Amino acid sequence: MRKGIPKDFYARIKPRLYKRIGREIRLAYRILDIGCGSCELGRLLKKHYCQNVTGVDISAKKFPKRRRQSPKAGYMQCVRGDASKLDFLKNGSMDAVVSIWALHEIKKPAQALREVWRKLRPGGKILIVDFPRRSLAQRLWNENYYTVSQIKKILMKVGFQEVQASTVERGQVVWATGWRVASNSA
Repeated sequence: MRKGIPKDFYARIKPRLYKRIGREIRLAYRILDIGCGSCELGRLLKKHYCQNVTGVDISAKKFPKRRRQSPKAGYMQCVRGDASKLDFLKNGSMDAVVSIWALHEIKKPAQALREVWRKLRPGGKILIVDFPRRSLAQRLWNENYYTVSQIKKILMKVGFQEVQASTVERGQVVWATGWRVASNSA
C-alpha cells in the first residue's frame, strides 16, 4: 500500500480509466464486457465510439431499467449470465472483450477466459482491468486479488498471445492485454 492514496482513489480515477479503456479498444466494433455491473462502461463505449456492446454479469441487481439500447449509432445490451457459459453468443463473434474490476470475482477464471477466447474472432483483443494484490482495494475490501504475473499466466495458459500486463495508476490497477491469434487452438 502506498502512502498518500485517499480512500476514494478508485472513484477519482474511474473517468480517466474509462477514457483509457475506450482508447484501447476504440477500433473494435463488437465488444463483450464481462462483469459489466451497471453497464456504465458499455453505455460510454456505445455513446463515444458507436460500438455494439454486450455486457454480461452473474447478477442483474445493478442493471439499468432499460437493459437494451439501440438508438442511431451503436448498440448496448445487458445480459444476466455466467462468463463461463456464453452460449447465447456465436463463437468468433466479438472483436474485443473487456473486464473491469471483475476477474477476481470469477470462481474459475481460466474456464471463463477460455470461453471468452472462443467468443473472440481471430485477431480479437482482451483487456483485463482489475485490482492487484497488496493494493488499496485489498485493504478496503479484503478480497483476494491476483498479482500481475498470475493474470499474465492465466491469459497465456488459455491461449492468448502477445500478453502484456503491468500496473498503472500508482500501482493500484492491473492493466493486462492479449490477442487471440488465428493459429491458436485452446
